[in-house]
Amino acid sequence: MQTNFTLAQLADPDTRESEKILRSCVHCGFCTATCPTYVLLGDELDSPRGRIYLIKDMLENDKPATEKTVKHIDRCLSCLSCMTTCPSGVHYMHLVDHARKHIEETYQRPWADRMLRRLLVWLLPKPERFRLALIGAWFARPFAGLAGGLFDGRLKAMLSLAPKSIPTPSPVDRPQVFPAEGRRRARVAMLSGCAQQVLAPQINEATIRLLTRHGVEVVVAKGAGCCGALVHHMGQEEPALQSAKANIDAWLAADAEDPLDAVAINASGCGTTVKDYGFMLREDAAYADKAARISGITKDITELLYELGLSEPRRATGQTLAYHSACSMQHGQQLRLPPKALLQAAGFSLVEPAEGHLCCGSAGTYNLMQPKIAVQLRDRKVANLERTGAVAVATGNIGCMTQLATGTETPLVHTVELLDWVTGGPLPKALDGHPSFPDLPATHATAPAVAAE
Repeated sequence: MQTNFTLAQLADPDTRESEKILRSCVHCGFCTATCPTYVLLGDELDSPRGRIYLIKDMLENDKPATEKTVKHIDRCLSCLSCMTTCPSGVHYMHLVDHARKHIEETYQRPWADRMLRRLLVWLLPKPERFRLALIGAWFARPFAGLAGGLFDGRLKAMLSLAPKSIPTPSPVDRPQVFPAEGRRRARVAMLSGCAQQVLAPQINEATIRLLTRHGVEVVVAKGAGCCGALVHHMGQEEPALQSAKANIDAWLAADAEDPLDAVAINASGCGTTVKDYGFMLREDAAYADKAARISGITKDITELLYELGLSEPRRATGQTLAYHSACSMQHGQQLRLPPKALLQAAGFSLVEPAEGHLCCGSAGTYNLMQPKIAVQLRDRKVANLERTGAVAVATGNIGCMTQLATGTETPLVHTVELLDWVTGGPLPKALDGHPSFPDLPATHATAPAVAAE
């Protein structure tokens, strides 16, 4: 694609990077076939190619975002399926991130939209605030039908996504070190995350049991928290960078005490962002090298365990699972083999749904901000998963689990919970009472012991 940026414009590092990305696009249109919003809506401007034209016009002419541009950029899920499909290697993720930042700087959203976005930025990255909000949502759930079109249906969507019960905080999410069982094979820092530790604390518990059982010392570092992805994809660059720096400082402090072999992430959406810290902070003299170091050692939990090798299963399996590969896993991190190979090594029979490349509609805060499209994508994904006839769905991202759970009765289980159960841990909560998963006596404690801080 030909561009006409001025030298003054190219002096800005974000514009300079976006210009390179724009020039790599050859208008082939392969991306349209795998873009969820284009598949649903059939509008060229709701395809990656159409959005690229809008972004080029906005950035090249150095003009404020228009309502039309905002509408179509907001509809983008950042699922990155287009990047997997693109034969020219267009790095759409960095381009749309820059576009969102430009929109936040130049476009005045309607008052209700601004307030809702500010609320989410203030709420979601902080587990304590998020937990209180869910308690409030629990009381408001019976009245969700009365919310109707308030905030363009977003309030109703928020209430429908709120869990029916709120787990108590897990002690494993406090700063501490969990020693490896037997000979120490590796030392890793685990990201406790923000929303996940509130919605499903059992995932972090299963992760720690699984890793320590495989000879890995696990550090929950003081000062580490939200990865920044949720606010970053809303164009809120400053809070996203603050989160990134806090995590980098916390993990490098742990690394200084005793070298880390990896930063382990058990939410693929977070993993995509942490692996991008090096790019996000490339122009920060104080953090560029530190960020590159952290990004370089960051691994999805299945990526790490695949390298270590799964221990001998202690429970008979054979159940048929549908594997839902989160967009952030298959497109963002380009990880396909490790999760499936581990589940198969554990003895499960895996089936994959049709249209596995299409997003389920979760996409961070997308199901809150674009509920109508998100529900259509959810229903499409659920139908494909249920057609497999699987007894449960395995996946590696809390956002997908939360989204899909509102549309199906089929149990949704995190991959690490299944691997933990197979190698000696407790039966995953979602499978309690399921006839295909007998709750055999566990050979390990049901929760890791809380280590000294």
